[in-house]
Amino acid sequence: MRIVTMALLVAGFAVPASADESAVVLKKAPGVDKVEGQCSACHSLDYIPTNSPFPSAELWDAEVTKMIKAFGAPINDADAKIIAEYLKKNYGS
Repeated sequence: MRIVTMALLVAGFAVPASADESAVVLKKAPGVDKVEGQCSACHSLDYIPTNSPFPSAELWDAEVTKMIKAFGAPINDADAKIIAEYLKKNYGS
């Protein structure tokens, strides 16, 4: 009986808390489809609006390059250019 009680207690703490998270909605502009499709394959899109007050155009270019070269994101050159332009125009400083 003691094992069952402990198991129920542990299970009660193991249930994930429900977070009040809303879906990230990026600015609708040319290139948003590439950003949503490519970037969200590896990480949450909330990084973009959360960090957007800070990056310059040069930093967005560097971030896209880093995702491809350092982290191995399978993004071709044409899509990388579209993604970088979208980020610079819509989330740059």
